[in-house]
Amino acid sequence: MDQKDASSPERWVSVRATAWPGLATAMVLVLTVLELRRQGRSWWCSCGHWWPWAGDVWSLHNSQHFADPYSFTHVLHGVLLCGVLAWVGRRLSWAWRFFLAVLAEAGWEMFENSAFVIQRYREATLALGYMGDSVLNSMGDVVFCGLGFIIARHLGLWRSVVFVVLTECVLLFWIHDNLALNVVMLVWPIDSIKAWQMAR
Repeated sequence: MDQKDASSPERWVSVRATAWPGLATAMVLVLTVLELRRQGRSWWCSCGHWWPWAGDVWSLHNSQHFADPYSFTHVLHGVLLCGVLAWVGRRLSWAWRFFLAVLAEAGWEMFENSAFVIQRYREATLALGYMGDSVLNSMGDVVFCGLGFIIARHLGLWRSVVFVVLTECVLLFWIHDNLALNVVMLVWPIDSIKAWQMAR
């Protein structure tokens, strides 16, 4: 690209169109970290081990490291938010839709780590010893949501639907849980499902 192209008005309009949503997204991440710390969330797993992945959803490491099997449900959050925002926010640029997806996920992370929801998870789902996410796990969840948004944007509608179904099926057989079951058990717990989940 020559100097003329790099300094063209169209080029600067494009940069400005993504700069403001990018700045707003960064601000949301900073404010989310501050709020999670205010809620008393730890930075990282109290075990002191700094590996990024924790694969056992039944251990105290779950929701304490950067990523775990539930990270895939947050990818699905991003896929679903991409679809919803493409429908209700047609006049917005992709950059602003991405910001709104991150904002929604950050809002969920703060709500999810409230005392009320933590207690609800412990009572109604298989997360019997759940004490809330670490800050970095929550940030990982937001990152995976953003990744899901990007994946959905590139896959389009029907391939995104296939992606969601396949991911849900894999999680169902892998950890006896997935996004759909997580919502059901949080809102309307079913004893038979909980018994099946715990009989791993």
